[in-house]
Amino acid sequence: MKKKVSIVFGTRPEAIKLCPVILEIRKHPELEPRVCVTAQHREMLDQVLEVFSIEPDIDLNLMEENQSLASLASRAISELDIYFKKVAFEEVCLKENPDAVVVVGDVNSTVACALVAKKMGIRVAHVEAGLRSRDLSMPEEINRMVTDTLSDWLFVTERSGIQNLKGEGRPETAIHFVGNVMIDNLYYQLAHLGAGDAGGEKPSGPYAVLTLHRPSNVDGEEKFREIMEATVKIAAGLPVYFPVHPRTRQQIEATGLERRLDSGRVHLLPALPYKPFLRLFKDAALVLTDSGGLQEETTALGIPCFTIRENTERPVTIEEGTNRLVGTSAEGILSAFEEFRSGNSKKGRVPELWDGKAAERIVSILLGNPG
Repeated sequence: MKKKVSIVFGTRPEAIKLCPVILEIRKHPELEPRVCVTAQHREMLDQVLEVFSIEPDIDLNLMEENQSLASLASRAISELDIYFKKVAFEEVCLKENPDAVVVVGDVNSTVACALVAKKMGIRVAHVEAGLRSRDLSMPEEINRMVTDTLSDWLFVTERSGIQNLKGEGRPETAIHFVGNVMIDNLYYQLAHLGAGDAGGEKPSGPYAVLTLHRPSNVDGEEKFREIMEATVKIAAGLPVYFPVHPRTRQQIEATGLERRLDSGRVHLLPALPYKPFLRLFKDAALVLTDSGGLQEETTALGIPCFTIRENTERPVTIEEGTNRLVGTSAEGILSAFEEFRSGNSKKGRVPELWDGKAAERIVSILLGNPG
């Protein structure tokens, strides 16, 4: 009898990480994957699914603008509105009766759906388990900790995650060091990257790429202006290509910074689909970001990365990779850039098990073969 596995995700980064797992599950006739989307990033999510030729089986469409985790969890547990195609995850679990639910990362829907599954006696697998920033002011940190507490399989990307989970009392039998599905996707996309994925003219000389979207960096005007002024100064020495997240675009417009930024060497771009974005950042001389996944991708590709945050839940990218934590002040960012310009950029290595086979290991464990 086939084991039913429900894979639940809603943002573009989540889809990027779980699509390799779905493709691997499809290789095993004893497993039946059911793809469930929560659809936070509707357009960007659909773009990723199209690349992998994956059609959702169920569209939860749980997300509403600026909703709280409490609101989301309530809707995930109780709402059923067929007319608007909003199907509650509890109803899905009752109908599908899955043997396992797979979630990834640290967004609100991750913990909400893990909670629903656990309350219904369904085993939960958490991909990217054990990552910790130690910063409880970050909603993502709370979501990681709660999801790990609820999960039966804890799939870890780096060895620090093993120690974190053991320190929190999670049983060793639940913890599995499998590598990084983000890197599975990266290698897959690089192998399938075509000339038609350019998304615009490619820069001809050395350049930097910037991404910025975290509320702590974007929502406060003073902090946002400081980071943007640092960006302008960096661009005087190295052109900066800046695909702008919708949240960040709103703040640029609200603060009147558009003319200041897009006036020569800072190139404001629309938010890019993954393949054009990969084509842009894979050849960058430097990446500046507050993203989690981009810290990992730049380490895998050997690209110097400045993380514009005070902490990171991915310490292996600093300890072994090309990542550097530069803080959120203009002084810290520009000091790091001066070191970079003087030739002192980090020379890292690809971390253990970041070999493009994490999805294989995950599915093998779900089948009961820990390897």
